[in-house]
Amino acid sequence: MEAKEFFSKFSSGFLWGNLLAMAVVVILLALGVKYGLDIYTRHGEGVKIPKLEGMVYAKAMRLVEDEGLRIMVSDSGYNKRLPADCILAQSPGPGAMVKEGHTVYVTVNSPSSPSFAIPDVVDNSSYREAEAKLMALGFKLLPPQYVAGEKDWVYGILSRGRRISTGDRVSIDSPLTLMIGSGEYDSDEEIEYIEPEYKLMLDNNVDEFEEIVE
Repeated sequence: MEAKEFFSKFSSGFLWGNLLAMAVVVILLALGVKYGLDIYTRHGEGVKIPKLEGMVYAKAMRLVEDEGLRIMVSDSGYNKRLPADCILAQSPGPGAMVKEGHTVYVTVNSPSSPSFAIPDVVDNSSYREAEAKLMALGFKLLPPQYVAGEKDWVYGILSRGRRISTGDRVSIDSPLTLMIGSGEYDSDEEIEYIEPEYKLMLDNNVDEFEEIVE
């Protein structure tokens, strides 16, 4: 094939028509994929999450469902300043854009304060150790009450004037008082000493004494 014939093929209208048609098809496919996916996934469209915190659950549920969303309780907490079933937290937060049908998870306020079992701290830990364990559970501690005994050792726990034991369930609204040792012991305690009595035993002219045990 001569060079003239080879280059003449590139000037053929049929070849350029095919190339142009292929380019148009590629462009149309790219646009179709781009806009088709946007339409399928509703790109740029969404529902704005309303602010639910502080709202009673029943009202929040109606609001969320009206927006085409769903709501689910994931946890509970306690705030005595808010009414029962009030929403304390939500996820996603207010203002987030989500797809229709998305689930909003909420934490609701418990109708009563939670109670926890008293851990094993009486006669088993120092004041600092007991304080850390009880405060970690959410208990409020009043100033300690000092009793005779080893310094800073826990000898008891009081709740509203009543002595409580390990394992007792107490509301976190009830403040606790730790009874701890002052480092001093009661000097009024008297130790009674009994002098032993003896009787004389005569045996083979040997003087012996035998202790009398009562």
